[in-house]
This record gives sequence, structure tokens and C-alpha cells, in this order.
Amino acid sequence: MSQNPNLLVHDHKDNVGVVVVEGLAAGTDMLCVVTADNSSLNLTVRDDVPIGHKVALKDLAAGETAIKYGEDIGKFVADVKKGSHVHVHNLKTKRW
Repeated sequence: MSQNPNLLVHDHKDNVGVVVVEGLAAGTDMLCVVTADNSSLNLTVRDDVPIGHKVALKDLAAGETAIKYGEDIGKFVADVKKGSHVHVHNLKTKRW
């Protein structure tokens, strides 16, 4: 039986993935698909996360770089646990 992914990860270098379903609830065991090679992994989400927002793929410390699409998208300004919601409350651009 095929299951649709809850989270897409674009590159194996990424440390965040993007939620692709509505109503993702804390405690959900997510199917995560790496689009670079169609591989998959499972991850339990710690928070309710809206569609289009990011989730940490591993524990990340304040000051670390967020990687999405294999690229630097900003700096964590707070520690983030694996499976946690990543957004403006814990991630900032390096542009300003």
C-alpha cells in the first residue's frame, strides 16, 4: 500500500524539510521523501505545523545554518529539536 508523503526534503544535505499536507498534527509519524533520489525516511513531528512550513530533520543549535534545497537559507536563532516546527520564531535570514 502506498502512502503519500507528509514532508519533502529536496537534498540529502538539507537539515529541514517542507510540510506538504494540511493539518499536520503533533505526534504524527511522517513519511518524508527526499526528492533528489526518491528515497524516504520516517520522522515524528513534535508540533502542529502548517502546510508550507519547515520541520527540523535533526537537533540543531542556535547559530547553525539552515539548509534547504542544498542551500543556506538562514541562521537558527534558537535551539531546535528534531521534528520541531522551523519558522520565524527560530530562524532568521542572514541578509539583515
